[in-house]
Amino acid sequence: MTLEINSIKKKFDEHVAVDGISLKVGKGEMFGLLGANGAGKTTTFRMILGLLDPTEGSVTWGGERITYKRTHLVGYLPEERGLFPKLTVKEQLLYLMRLKGMKKPEIIKEMRTWLERFQVPEYENKKVEELSKGNQQKIQFMAAVLHKPELLILDEPFSGLDPVNSDMLKKAVLDLQQSGTTIVFSSHQMSNVEALCEDLIMLKRGRPVLQGSLKEIKRSYGMKSISIRADYKLDFLQSIPGVLSLEETKDGAIVKVENEKVGEEVFRMISEKGFVRKFEIEEPSLHDIFIDKVGGDADE
Repeated sequence: MTLEINSIKKKFDEHVAVDGISLKVGKGEMFGLLGANGAGKTTTFRMILGLLDPTEGSVTWGGERITYKRTHLVGYLPEERGLFPKLTVKEQLLYLMRLKGMKKPEIIKEMRTWLERFQVPEYENKKVEELSKGNQQKIQFMAAVLHKPELLILDEPFSGLDPVNSDMLKKAVLDLQQSGTTIVFSSHQMSNVEALCEDLIMLKRGRPVLQGSLKEIKRSYGMKSISIRADYKLDFLQSIPGVLSLEETKDGAIVKVENEKVGEEVFRMISEKGFVRKFEIEEPSLHDIFIDKVGGDADE
């Protein structure tokens, strides 16, 4: 089934939280929704889930709105944790998965499989409040996927995770995608977005500022990053028109330029100066693109 969002807009009194988002995500695809805090990501997720109605436009999954009768097919990991701190992990998941229509033996089996996968089987009878933030996030993720949803919404899934656990969760998300789960997620960690998503939309104050294939966005983006190694100071390059920034390293510099033409001028100037050990033009990282398109956008 395909998730389709058609020109949705959401107003709260006079404040426009989301304005003009359209996208399609098919079965087994992964889509990234990016933006600073207050950009409209969570509001968009709530409209997808049917928790909020769009002021304009429509959201459908398989041609229909997501209503209560279809929630057993959907998984949602909210940015703010929604676990009951006084319940044990087992009590928590039994309660939540019974709401999804699962039977107790099946819940216990799936729970133990996931606890083993996340290397925390001893937490089955621990209270949520006794767990670290990272381990609470693992349990929150389990609550979103234990019932094997067809559509999975992940709002900042890597929040509170160290690199080891972040990689563990990333592998789990990729496995779910490969099994056919449709996934839409947001993250402030651009490296995770680059590793996971095929297509993305970038929001600024509720409006799309960039959308499409990650590969095409990076390939077609004008800004380039040049890694230079030389035996002399490179700070003089900052005077070249089109050089956006220069970050000195222990043996050279990382220079960001507007386009490859500027890069050619940079190469000409350093070649005249002396021997160049390394000169490599790279496509911008998603982090660079995000800062360029969204940087300075304050929380709302």
